[in-house]
Amino acid sequence: MLELAILGFLAEGPLPGHELRRRVSDLTGYTRPVSDGSLYPAINRLAKAGLLERQADPRAGAGRYMLSLTEAGRAEMLERLRKPADHEITDFTRFYTVLSFLSHLPDVAEQHAVLRRRLAFLEEPASFFYDGDRPMRAEEVADPYRRGLLLTARATSRAERAWLREALGEQSPETP
Repeated sequence: MLELAILGFLAEGPLPGHELRRRVSDLTGYTRPVSDGSLYPAINRLAKAGLLERQADPRAGAGRYMLSLTEAGRAEMLERLRKPADHEITDFTRFYTVLSFLSHLPDVAEQHAVLRRRLAFLEEPASFFYDGDRPMRAEEVADPYRRGLLLTARATSRAERAWLREALGEQSPETP
């Protein structure tokens, strides 16, 4: 997801490395901190693959670069947005990275296909705790902290499903 975030932010315009790092950290840093040890190797991989260009920025001093997306980089970003892997749909943080750049897809039908995949995932019964193969509901859990986790997850999922239906122009099943 780090590479998608890099490509997505550069799709909005050229950036110096330190600004790109700040934006990526703002997006994912609260759950997955972005270190120089992960960011700069990712930038180097993308540059080597021809997906971004690095040009010296004489205004910023020696060793400072401006990064920009190539046409191949834009095509790669769009393909990653069109067809996110299953774990990019099911993982909360990964999906939010996809969602952050989904508007770069020019075709609304393609955007909606991604949103429908997320909605389908959220509508499947799931839990953090199971009784055998059966997902446990918050009301069945005695531990107050686990119950709190389940209640919070339920509220978050309910809000996200409502937003997804709204974005897709669908009516909620609870709405007459």
